[in-house]
Order: sequence, then C-alpha cells, then structure tokens
Amino acid sequence: MPSALPLGDPAPPDGLLPGQALDGAAGRAFGLYVHIPFCAVRCGYCDFNTYTATELGGGASQDAYAGTAVAEVDFAAAVLKNSGLPARPLSTVFFGGGTPTLLPAEDLARILRAAVAAWGLEPGAEVTTEANPDSVTPASLQLLADAGFTRVSFGMQSAVPHVLKVLDRTHTPSRVPEAVRWARDAGLDVSLDLIYGTPGESLEDWRFSLETALSYAPDHISAYALIVEDGTKLAAQIRRGEVPEIDDDDHAAKYELADELISAAGLAWYEVSNWSRTPEQACRHNLAYWRGDDWWGIGPGAHSHVGGVRWWNVKHPTAYANRLGAGLSPAAGRETLDSQTRNVERVMLEARLNSGLDIPSLGGLGDTGRHAVAGLIADGLVDPAAAFKGRLVLTLKGRLLADAVVRRILPD
Repeated sequence: MPSALPLGDPAPPDGLLPGQALDGAAGRAFGLYVHIPFCAVRCGYCDFNTYTATELGGGASQDAYAGTAVAEVDFAAAVLKNSGLPARPLSTVFFGGGTPTLLPAEDLARILRAAVAAWGLEPGAEVTTEANPDSVTPASLQLLADAGFTRVSFGMQSAVPHVLKVLDRTHTPSRVPEAVRWARDAGLDVSLDLIYGTPGESLEDWRFSLETALSYAPDHISAYALIVEDGTKLAAQIRRGEVPEIDDDDHAAKYELADELISAAGLAWYEVSNWSRTPEQACRHNLAYWRGDDWWGIGPGAHSHVGGVRWWNVKHPTAYANRLGAGLSPAAGRETLDSQTRNVERVMLEARLNSGLDIPSLGGLGDTGRHAVAGLIADGLVDPAAAFKGRLVLTLKGRLLADAVVRRILPD
C-alpha cells in the first residue's frame, strides 16, 4: 500500500499562501513536479502513491488524467498570482510516478504545454520524464523531445533477470540499450536509475549491472540502496522468510563498488546517490529540492514547497479529481516551517551534496555543529582540505555514514 501522508494543519480551500511564502521569492528558482500515478504492475518494493489501470475509473482514469493535471496547473497559476508571488518562469519540470510514459506522449506534452503557458520556461530549462524501458518507443520519445522534454530517466534497476524478478520489474534487460538508443536519437539526455541490495543479489550481480549500465554511456546514474518499506509485498516476503533480509554491510560494499566503477567511467558524484558526466548534467530538479528552492507538485499525493510553506495533495486520484472539478484546492494539509526547522532541513539535505555545507553557518544551530567538525575530520568522514576552506564535504566513508554525520552536526 502507498505510504501515509504526513500530519499537518488544514489547507485552505482556495489554496492561498501566507505572507511568509513571498519573502525572498524573487531570488529562488521555481520548478514543477508532475506526478503520474499509474503503473502497469505494482513492484513489490514500492510504497509510492501509484495505481494500476484496473484500480481506477471515471475522472481518475488514465484517459482523463491529463485534463485533471492541466486543471491543477491552472489552479496553481491562479493561487500563486493571487497570493502575490512574483511571476517566475520554470527552471525545471519533472514528470515522475508511477510510470509517466504509460500515458500517451501527447498527454505528457499537453500537460507541459499548459505549464509553459502558465509560467514560461527559463532558457535552457531542464524538462525530465521518468520512464520504464518497456513503456517507450522511438516515436513516443521523439514526440516528447519535440514537445520540449530534454531528459529521460529510465528505471533500469538491474541487468540481472533474477534480481528484476524479485523487484517485480516487467522489462527485460535487453530492452534498456534499445530505449537508450532511441532517446539519444531523439536528442534527449539519458539517466539510468539502479537499485542495489535486492535480496539474493550478489556483489558480482551488482558489478554486472553497473558495468552493463555504464556500457550504455549514460549522462547520469542514480544508485539507490533498496529500502524495505512497511506494508509492501517485499516486506511481507522478508517477514515470512521467503527472501533474505537486507544487510547493511552488503549495502556498504555495493555502494563502494558503485562509486569506484562509476567514477572510473568518468562520472562524478554530486549527491550521495547520484553521479553525472558533467556538472551541467546533474539533475537540476532534484538539486532544487536539496537546496530548498520552490516547486509546485501536481497530482494526487504530490508535495509542494514555496518559501517555507509545504503542502501535500490528497492521495487518491478520484478525490483529487473531484476537488479540482469543484474548483477547490486538492491539498490535504500543509505546514509552515519556522527558521529552526528550515535550518535543520538545510543541514540534512546540503550535507549530501558535493558542494557541502557552509561551516560558519552551522553556528545558527548552536555550537554543536562547528565543534563536531574536528571530530568528523579525525574519523575520516569529512574532507579536511574542504573544511579548511569553510566547507563540510563528505569523504567516501562519510557518504556511507551520511545520516550519522548529520546527527553529529545537529543539536540534540
């Protein structure tokens, strides 16, 4: 089952934002996230807010979804204007899911056209869609490129059939190089998403997946450790002893191997789980999240953030469509973050970036963070040369223990 929404304050039916959201808005980038909540099958490890086509109908159907998403685009544009936010063109647009490319490419293009009509695009804006390798064709990818998409992120996950089977992935490994070639032919940048630590995956399986992915010369690779979420099929299989439990030492060994092979292939890490061939090919949309910029999330369960005000939409596509159909905000709840909470979140996110944290700014959270730096250097978790220049940048060992580093920085 999809994970639960957070608790928060009631969101106003008109969606209007408080004055805090306006502070400094002109200096922040503005992006758009579009959630497409459809999948051909539900993968056993996934707790995202997704549904198969047979689970939904009416205004929540795949056929009607583009129109509903466009309605929220129009609603969002009106809310931002009526709240007094300055007009800002989109710096990034990201279609995620689910499997966005289960919708016809023309539907994705229609949503993008509505967003561009509402806000415009910055010159050189990044426009990404996630895709399964078996959900695209040369024609669909060309249509997306012609519509203004610049980047596609394929959910490869693994090149090993038995690993894909445990993950309930539907594509065959041989489809990935075809999809990458078609995307290249359409003029799109290519990212490949991998997962390591699947029960039954050996270190050699993981090496094969990495080497296979790198042989396709992607512009970007994401490698995420498998997390077993409560309520998923995989969690139940592990609980029943049908597949092995997750092993932290196995995760660490596989992360080290990933960094070794990906770096040797000419891609550099810029966030703990992400590597790009050039700095320009880093995922700018995700960087906006990690740096605390503004974005509006379209779709059921989508989250938004503007100037320290965060809100989230109702989860079920039918409830989402019904609210928009009635001219109401689809938001289920929201919260306004105080400066202390924003500083804590900044530390948690920026510590994961290769640009690191500004050490003097840690004083805003008390003395704990600055006093912890010497110990982090001594333990080999932080780069001493960067620290001398006032930046806290994780070493490879630090990346393996990023959460522990953050705990040592933050006050109790």
